[in-house]
Amino acid sequence: GLIDAVNQIASIGDYSCAVKKEYCNLARRLKLLTPMFEEIREIKEQIPEETVKALVSLKEALVSAKELLIFGSEGSKIYLRGMWWLLVPSVNGSEVFGLDDIFQSTSAPVLERKQIMHKFHEVTARLEQALSRISHENLDILEEVKEQVELVLAQFRRAKGRVDVPDVELYEDLLSLYNKSNDAAADPEVLRRLAEKLQLVGIAELMQESLALHEMVSASGGDPGAIFEKMSNLLKEIKDFVQTENPNLDAPAREKNLPPSSSSAQTTAVGNHKAPVIPDDFRCPISLELMKDPVIVSTGQTYERSCIEKWLEQGHRTCPKTQQTLSNPALTPNYVLRSLIAQWCETNGIDPPKRPSSSQPSKTKFACSPAELTKIQILLCKLSSSNPEDQRTAAGEIRLLAKRNADNRVAIAEAGAIPLLVKILSTPDSRTQEHAVTSLLNLSICEDNKGSIISSGAVPGIVQVLKKGSMEARENAAATLFSLSVVDENKVAIGASGAIPPLVTLLSEGTQRGKKDAATALFNLCIYQGNKGKTVRAGVIPTLMRLLTEPGGGMVDEALAILAILASHPEAKSAIGAAKAMPVLVDFIGNGLPRNKENAAAVLVHLCAGDQQHLADAEELGVMGHLVDLAQNGTDRGKRKAAQLLQRLSRFVEQQKRSQSQAEAQAEQSLSQSRAQQP
Repeated sequence: GLIDAVNQIASIGDYSCAVKKEYCNLARRLKLLTPMFEEIREIKEQIPEETVKALVSLKEALVSAKELLIFGSEGSKIYLRGMWWLLVPSVNGSEVFGLDDIFQSTSAPVLERKQIMHKFHEVTARLEQALSRISHENLDILEEVKEQVELVLAQFRRAKGRVDVPDVELYEDLLSLYNKSNDAAADPEVLRRLAEKLQLVGIAELMQESLALHEMVSASGGDPGAIFEKMSNLLKEIKDFVQTENPNLDAPAREKNLPPSSSSAQTTAVGNHKAPVIPDDFRCPISLELMKDPVIVSTGQTYERSCIEKWLEQGHRTCPKTQQTLSNPALTPNYVLRSLIAQWCETNGIDPPKRPSSSQPSKTKFACSPAELTKIQILLCKLSSSNPEDQRTAAGEIRLLAKRNADNRVAIAEAGAIPLLVKILSTPDSRTQEHAVTSLLNLSICEDNKGSIISSGAVPGIVQVLKKGSMEARENAAATLFSLSVVDENKVAIGASGAIPPLVTLLSEGTQRGKKDAATALFNLCIYQGNKGKTVRAGVIPTLMRLLTEPGGGMVDEALAILAILASHPEAKSAIGAAKAMPVLVDFIGNGLPRNKENAAAVLVHLCAGDQQHLADAEELGVMGHLVDLAQNGTDRGKRKAAQLLQRLSRFVEQQKRSQSQAEAQAEQSLSQSRAQQP
């Protein structure tokens, strides 16, 4: 009832600095009503109907107040600062701009604008109205309790029309960042003030702020619109600044503070040792950190494992980014992205992020029942028998068990299934072969099993299935090689095993699924420089060019990604040039999707390096205009590639003009000399 509601409000604490004073005052006033509620509970006579109605209204107002106070305690600090401006109608009689001015968006905001604008005063007014309708004279309660309620009522009436003078500097700082263009650099001093005033100076505070923003979107029904995007970008800028200023950001926040404003601090932010900008795709949407252990949820979005696990542990059943309901809580490792992050780290000369040991499968976590373990042992006996029917049945059941859950994958491997499955990869029975390779694929999802599969000598058998098996077996063999190649040393072994030519063949002639499995495996293998030449010599470039130009374009993303990773190799550069790829690449830079524009530009950067003919061809095809657009509106990597190409093309055009001028001058000089020699 009423007492429970007030007790719940009393348990809320640690309000954001943005609303601390107002919310603490509201909570304190509501706690003062507890004696009245206790007195009313003890009344034996019938309470007047009008008073009962007022108490019902008061309870409803208390629920609204509790929700408001919880938001003030757990909500986004950035959002609360912006929201509070909407609660301030004027300062010294002058109009004050609110969130509408900051965001300048007509899209549906995270919470209804009118609700945001009036929420605090609305709750205060509802509490005051309900309290004023309670007739104290007709209730048998103590006089001092009546006086205390009257005091609270008077405080609510005064609070309705009173606001504190806001922090104008904070408002102007927020406004300057909200309204700046994406390309413009933020003022470090502005970021410093915001980090300090919003108390976002440590990793824990930044993580909590990110979770609060996502929580807010989750509560809104999932249409974040422009407001959430701008707040998320602002948080990312503050995070980048704090991280640059504090290399030991992972230390507890209380052990460090933002360094004092000084020229040396600015040098840290903009000096020669500035850390490379992390691509947005490599950041976890929740923590905004470079992902160490990226995992995919059922909606297809990728998050850092520890962050999404925390989100799910809090009881959420939605995807933080899209707000779609998760069909299941399964987290699938994003091996492709992990490899891309590792490659980016290597390119930028920084250590790749270490996966936290807690995310590694732990044998103590997994436990099968005795009955299940007995079943696995029976299947292994059948698998090792000489009866082909028993082998086929057992391999099929192991395939299904290994697909079902992580417990089974660990138990099956520990029982000794992997060497037996490897042995029957060479069976002449195509169905048994398919079951065996797919079982290995499912088992390889467990990180610990990858090493066991490699050490059991599985790769030659998998490659044989890739060459000679049924189409489904070939597809699953390619997927298995991809899964195993996530471990860097396995890339070398798989590349040396002869796997690349049959993968290129599958990329050329497989089903759509088979082509995608082959493409992901080839991309991952080509992260290792030694595999690039083998892939080019296997004839992948003509196949990729065909995939780029075939109707439907279902493999464009994969084909451009592989071209981009191969283009740095001399043999690949030569083969791409021979394949007459220039018009196709220029077309994608002009008309492709953002990631395709980026990859096409990356290929062109390598193609045009030191090659005057390719530069001339690109310039003649009108690539300059496309590159200007990409440099302004592309992805971060796309902008960098476009800038490189524009610089090279500009130098080339200038050189051509100088050569032409010199040629014209020489021609004119020769003509003059010729005329002078005439009689």
